[in-house]
Amino acid sequence: MPMLTVPGAELHYESAGRASAPALLLVPAGIATLRMWDEQIDALADDHFVARYDPRGFGGTHHDESVPFANHADAVAVLDHLGIAEATVIGASRGGRITLDTALAFPDRVRGIVTVGSEPGGFPDLPLTDEEQRRFDELEAIDPAVDAALLMRREADVWAVGPLRSAASVDPEFVRRAHELNAPNAAHATDDGTMLPLEPSAYERLGDVGVPALVTVGEYDLSVILAAYDHLLAHLPNATGVRVADTAHLPSVEHPAEFTRVLLDWLGRHGL
Repeated sequence: MPMLTVPGAELHYESAGRASAPALLLVPAGIATLRMWDEQIDALADDHFVARYDPRGFGGTHHDESVPFANHADAVAVLDHLGIAEATVIGASRGGRITLDTALAFPDRVRGIVTVGSEPGGFPDLPLTDEEQRRFDELEAIDPAVDAALLMRREADVWAVGPLRSAASVDPEFVRRAHELNAPNAAHATDDGTMLPLEPSAYERLGDVGVPALVTVGEYDLSVILAAYDHLLAHLPNATGVRVADTAHLPSVEHPAEFTRVLLDWLGRHGL
């Protein structure tokens, strides 16, 4: 498994495609690992050099909890390691926050951005619906030091299934896949560490993002994510919005062919 050594960590990464092709960097959701992009890789690698990695605290990446770090700096370290001068950065959920931070911190390295069910860093806390609050209270009651595997399964249910659907109403193969994607993160459930946020936050600086942006969200995502989607569309200067029907927090996993089609069409229209 390819590993990149950076201060305080070994980042698990993979790459595919021709190194001379336009580059893409894929960053996973917090309920997944870089494996969440498996269904997109072949189609994207036809015309792009595709890199993906697990941030600290997820998947196959290992880190020293005593060493402070910035996720956007790690993203650029992966680009540097692979000899990528500039890339379109694509992130799901917390990966989308990393995408926005990377575009703001390193504008000369980012040609375009794609977010999937993401909030910008610094987005204000919004009240949850009663059902969302009930489900998060259930998650809070699970001690990760006692049963991290159970916590990962329940997290996947809350986010991937969504508060407006029941697991029984969703394709069981997708539910199985969502559990599978989050399971490796059980090894990091009690990880600690000091993450250095972007200052000022992306929420305060969205107008400074000068590159094209594709902002996507699932129609059944959590209320705060739907609000963040509207905010990103309203404040990113060059944004295209897509709501994906019949999915919640992982549209690229639940409807991979549709998501890939939307992504490739957007990349093509912007010459990325």
